[in-house]
Amino acid sequence: MPFLCNSTSLTDYLADSDIADYHHPAVQSLGAELRQQAPDETAFIRLAFEYVRDQISHSWDIQSSRITCSASDVLAHKEGICYAKSNLLCAILRSQGIPAGYCYQRLTLGDTPDTGYVIHALNAVYLPAAERWIRLDARGNKPGIDAQFSLDQERLAFPIRKEYDEVDYPIIYSEPHPSTIQVLRQHNDCKVMYLHGLPAEL
Repeated sequence: MPFLCNSTSLTDYLADSDIADYHHPAVQSLGAELRQQAPDETAFIRLAFEYVRDQISHSWDIQSSRITCSASDVLAHKEGICYAKSNLLCAILRSQGIPAGYCYQRLTLGDTPDTGYVIHALNAVYLPAAERWIRLDARGNKPGIDAQFSLDQERLAFPIRKEYDEVDYPIIYSEPHPSTIQVLRQHNDCKVMYLHGLPAEL
C-alpha cells in the first residue's frame, strides 16, 4: 500500500512533544540502551519495536483499569492500549534520530461487524538506509495475533478484512490523531473506555 505523509518534512517526524516526550530521562535512557545494543539503525528499530511489543503489556490483555498516554507514562507503568504503546515506540525511535509517525486502521471491535468498529493505532518508521517507510504494530502478541518486524512483507497484528468494511488508512501522521489522545484523557477506567469509548472512525 502506498503511504501518504501528512508532512513533507522528516523533521516533523522527529519532534519532541508532551505525548512523544523523548526529553524524559527514562525514555532517553531506554533509547540509548537499545541503540547501544544494536549494530546498526535497522537493528535498533527492531529492538525498539520488540521492546514495546513484548515488555509493555496491552491494558486490555491484562484487564487493567489504568489509562496511560504519554510515552514516559507508558514506560513508567509498563502498560497501555495501542494508542499509548504507539506513543512510546515513536518516542524511543525519535530519541535516537529515527523518524517515526502514526498510522491507523478501522477494525471491528469483536470478530464481526455487529460488534461495532474501533480505530486501531500502529507506527510507521522511516528506514534511513533504504529511504522508505515501513509499518510496525507493537500492540502486543497473543494467540491469534503475531505481529513481527519485517523488511520484506508487513506482518501486522490485524490483516484488514475488506468484506467487513475494515479500513487501512494510508496516511502517516507526524502526531497522534487528536481523537486518540482525547479518548485517553477523557476516561478514567480503561476497561470501560475500551469497550464503549474508543473512536469508530477518524
